[in-house]
Amino acid sequence: MFKAALKVIISFLMMISVSLPGTLSLGKVPKGSTVDMSKFTLVWSDEFEGDTLDASKWGYEWWVTMRKGGYWHEDMVSVKDGNLVIAADYLDTPLENRYYDKWHEQIHFEEYKPGWYTGIVTTRGKYEQCYGYYEVRCILPAATGMWSAFWMMNEGVYNVDGSGQDGTEVDVFESFSYKDHWWGNDCVSTGIHYDGYGEDSKGDSIGKIFIENDPYTQYNTYGVEWSPEEYIFYINGVESGRITAGGVSQNPEYLLLSCEFAGSNGVQDSDRHGTGKISLTPDKNWPAEFKVDYVRCYQYNDML
Repeated sequence: MFKAALKVIISFLMMISVSLPGTLSLGKVPKGSTVDMSKFTLVWSDEFEGDTLDASKWGYEWWVTMRKGGYWHEDMVSVKDGNLVIAADYLDTPLENRYYDKWHEQIHFEEYKPGWYTGIVTTRGKYEQCYGYYEVRCILPAATGMWSAFWMMNEGVYNVDGSGQDGTEVDVFESFSYKDHWWGNDCVSTGIHYDGYGEDSKGDSIGKIFIENDPYTQYNTYGVEWSPEEYIFYINGVESGRITAGGVSQNPEYLLLSCEFAGSNGVQDSDRHGTGKISLTPDKNWPAEFKVDYVRCYQYNDML
């Protein structure tokens, strides 16, 4: 009932002004043109068929242990029923560290401990692309204190030079807004980051975007058109905003699908970006699941 009432309110506010819902922190409504798929050709995809992750397309090894308020581990990732599934749950028994011998001389590892576990997959070292249209179809995890994301990266993001042209973190969506209260539930956030993650870090955001179809029980698509001039973001094929800050990345980037917990040093102890806090006591939301039906990457026809 509350969600239905919220949608009526947002529709009414849109009649008054398309900017009012965002001004009131209810989330902007996608209102632009639809994505023109005729100018693209599909060049890479994963439909997540079968029962194992395709190792020729995806890997797990990117910040492979502690991550903010929890841990990333490949055992939290599975493929079933035509979906990639990244689970999130509290584990009393730490999972095995299978990466230490391979990576410990290059990366500082934190040991796995009892805590909140989830996962990440990435095309790093397997598939990278510059420009085009990128889309995911998925159901978001219905739980507080955490979020899921579809994003793109390259190592140039860490260069502090006042520009995003050598590399930009592109967050096609991050699902910060699941709540126990009735407002703000059906929103995702979209934005970019460049010049590293320290005091020189820069970025831009189009803010919270309201999704008409319940994103925690229904599939929705989230996409970005990346051209040499701008990033154009879409939800269910409808434009939600554009960003040009820092100058658009001119280098190939890899894809990431992930979940993570708010907090630090492996302890879930904060309400990051408004995610809400969680406790050690499992409730109806746990284990949570991020379900991905497909990821598809297209290139401009004139760039093939």
